[in-house]
Amino acid sequence: MDSEAAPPAPPMHSTPIHTIAKQSRTASQTTYTTLNQRNAALQSVKASLLQSREAILLANKSDVAREEKKGTCSPQLMKRLVLNEAKFNGLITGIDQVIALPDPTGQVSLARELDQGLNLYRVSCPIGVLCVIFEARPDAAVQIASLAIKSANSVILKGGSEAIESNRVLIQAIRAGLEQAKTVPVDAVQLVATRQDIAELLQLDEYIDLVIPRGSNALVKHIKANTKIPVMGHADGICAVYIDHEADPVKAVNIAVDSKINYPAACNACETVLIHRACLTTVLPELGRAMASKGVTMHADDSCLPHLPTTCTVPATAEDWTREYLCLEVAIKCVETMEEAIQHINRHGSGHTDCIVTENTQSAETFMQRIDSAGVYHNASTRFADGFRYGFGAEVGVSTNRIHARGPVGLEGLTTYKYRMYGSGQCCHEFGGATGKKYTHKDLNMELPDRTHNDVPPSEEKKEEASVVGEGDSSAMDQMWVPGRGC
Repeated sequence: MDSEAAPPAPPMHSTPIHTIAKQSRTASQTTYTTLNQRNAALQSVKASLLQSREAILLANKSDVAREEKKGTCSPQLMKRLVLNEAKFNGLITGIDQVIALPDPTGQVSLARELDQGLNLYRVSCPIGVLCVIFEARPDAAVQIASLAIKSANSVILKGGSEAIESNRVLIQAIRAGLEQAKTVPVDAVQLVATRQDIAELLQLDEYIDLVIPRGSNALVKHIKANTKIPVMGHADGICAVYIDHEADPVKAVNIAVDSKINYPAACNACETVLIHRACLTTVLPELGRAMASKGVTMHADDSCLPHLPTTCTVPATAEDWTREYLCLEVAIKCVETMEEAIQHINRHGSGHTDCIVTENTQSAETFMQRIDSAGVYHNASTRFADGFRYGFGAEVGVSTNRIHARGPVGLEGLTTYKYRMYGSGQCCHEFGGATGKKYTHKDLNMELPDRTHNDVPPSEEKKEEASVVGEGDSSAMDQMWVPGRGC
């Protein structure tokens, strides 16, 4: 790249925000195509991205060069901004994995007979129009768009300004793929550019069904305070690893180190290690040496300080227990009991992912029941908190909400449900009272009835009569078999 500044990015769009939202609503009402059609659209998107590979990587280099010259991005943010060959190949693999996943829509979670011929089903369906605000990770645009297409939703994307060129070229390629496939509306995926665009979108609750902000607590709180649209929050990741007095020392060190250094800039990286006092002279020195060998700076309380390398350890402050470092730094605190660890995590954590290392399974179960987080692990790195690793193909983000979706949000988290009732003429007045019908409330197989054609032909004794009834004669319908009646 030359040293001259990249030219100012032209406007992302010229379409009024209200129109974009309306287009997304219209698209969402026609996006609910068959699974094969949605998968065909994803295959076409993948082909378009591959065809645009050079332009995408070049646009990303432009973004990186501009931000490096400005010098305002943190090292963690710059790491997320880079879209190299390896990350690009990962995006393509991610689309293949989303294609391979089962259809999240049309899944039956309740099937119940209320009366003979009156059956109730609870069936998954798309949410509708999503507005996703994400940080300077251009690869997130592809992951989110792929999940939206697969789950039959429409999505309006707003990426970080640092990745403005990358996002523009990526979304152009995605929309070109949808245009080529012609099985999912092009406006199922749209991109906006500025904070003002988002401010306008947040007022359009008539068109947008769910807002998903991926960023700091301040961003999530700002979004919630400025919209009537439901918000699924993805906020800070202050994840903790608690090393119990019955922990295996080797597991404890390996898990804590991996949770911290595997990818420190991720929201599922460990930011706090809580260690039982009984482990101060056994496990902690080994942990300190392992962390030091990886270049980690440790912020330790008074009990832990004497057992850690002095060259890379500093006294902890109260702010360290609620700090998301996103780099090679970690807070380390001594606790007297598991109960103290639980109280610390529930008070200072962010509700993301927390782990206990112990060989006592009863202690592990107590910890996992009591910790109020989206992910609670026993003897496993917090870095596993990821939609890809969970087998979701990709993720929109990690929700720390307590309702609807929690933890890594994949396809299932982008659906809601509706109740379908299949009747055969029943009316409410027929039920109840001394002489009325009684509800059967019998559970059925979790499969929707086959409605691709008439269930059965007219009964044999009615065939001749039905065949001579003139077209338009309402009595013809009277001779047809009705589901649940006379079968």
